[in-house]
Amino acid sequence: MSRTTFDLLVVGDANPDVIVSGSPRHPEFGQREQLVPAAGLVLGGSGAITAYGAARLGLRTAFVGRVGDDPAGAFVLDALRAGGVDVSACVVDPAVPTAMTVALVDGDDRAILTAPGCLDRLGAADVPPGLLERAAHVHVSSYFLQPLLAAGLGGLFGLARAAGASTSLDTNDDPAGRWAGLEDVLPVTDVLLPNEPEALAIARAVAATGATTGATTGATTGATTGAGSGSPRITTLEQAVRELAARGTLPVVKRGERGGIAFADGELVEIPAPPATVVDAVGAGDSFDAGLLAALLRGRPLRQAMTVAVACGTLSTRAAGGTAAQPTWEEATA
Repeated sequence: MSRTTFDLLVVGDANPDVIVSGSPRHPEFGQREQLVPAAGLVLGGSGAITAYGAARLGLRTAFVGRVGDDPAGAFVLDALRAGGVDVSACVVDPAVPTAMTVALVDGDDRAILTAPGCLDRLGAADVPPGLLERAAHVHVSSYFLQPLLAAGLGGLFGLARAAGASTSLDTNDDPAGRWAGLEDVLPVTDVLLPNEPEALAIARAVAATGATTGATTGATTGATTGAGSGSPRITTLEQAVRELAARGTLPVVKRGERGGIAFADGELVEIPAPPATVVDAVGAGDSFDAGLLAALLRGRPLRQAMTVAVACGTLSTRAAGGTAAQPTWEEATA
């Protein structure tokens, strides 16, 4: 009998998203009222959207996060349960409200305003060891929004691997712009899932630590400077993924309408995206994550898994919000 109860355990952020479609680029203040085509209250948070998408793709999925003891928290947990995600280990914090996000959407671009609430209270200690031991794969989202979780992530991933699980990380953006702290995490991260700007920023940050090895310098074909040099010359995505791969992880980079790119076994793997009419790109990257993990956990080779991931990200843009148009496995592999 398999030791696993869950194919996937997601640890990370969850919050309601208020999606404002057709938002003006510069909303007018002075109590001016402006009309927009549509708005909706939907499940948000990179971790929650990834978990919801993975469950829709057929994975047995659990989610660990923190929400407040308030209507927003109840909304989040109810939405995840309705999507087939186990939330029994989520922490309901009576002292701090649930995080909230407003996304102002203009075509395939958006501005994101987040009140973090209890996000920064989630830590590695909130993950029950027994749950960790029953998951085949552990995925963490929004590294830079959750400093307690970030501080303990190397240890958490180490425990997961010791229990036989694989690991993945989607850092998402760093609002502070520092991109610090990943040097010890990447070697225990099986799959790193940044978008293109994030990949470049992370690669430059880890290269700047001076912890480069001969393998790293060779992998970047001279793109990084040596220890103590201070200013890595990483200017292209290829240089970035080579640098990240040399740190012991498999970088799979989301490129929006251009698909995805990875660097594995000394080779670049590029998958284009099919043409699409984008209604809303909110959560597309998280749906990409769900698709890639679902395919890898089904034993698909990397190129096939990336094709599924690109399909999931593309199909998710058919409707507003992160989860409304997430595909089933049959849709993603049609």
